[in-house]
Amino acid sequence: MKLRILGNSVRFRVSQAELTQLTAEGHVEDSVEFGPGATLVYRLEVAEPDTGSAADSISAGYGGNGVRVVLPRERVDAWQQPDEVSIRAEQALPGGGSLSILIEKDFTCLIPREGEDQSDLFPNPASADTTP
Repeated sequence: MKLRILGNSVRFRVSQAELTQLTAEGHVEDSVEFGPGATLVYRLEVAEPDTGSAADSISAGYGGNGVRVVLPRERVDAWQQPDEVSIRAEQALPGGGSLSILIEKDFTCLIPREGEDQSDLFPNPASADTTP
């Protein structure tokens, strides 16, 4: 899973295996270590309708050692369709402004990059060969 942060926006890119895990297990996470005791964890979670949480909205939060985005089960299930590329939301911030949240399928590059494993990425729709 890849995480990109720019200003008041967060973007996650998810591989095929990660989407499968998110759907089956209800969460997927990764991390980056900056040194002893300094690890940033970033996590996607599915809110089930019967949990009593706000299962119909997308929310993001930061605390402890990481970033957590919660997605409604219905949206994650719909995202399984091949023509569904992303899940996007705007989260209002206290005092005004908003946080842009974007979760995307990670597509193979049209021009392969040396040393980058793309075997688990989604076929790029702009490519002539779209077989998995």
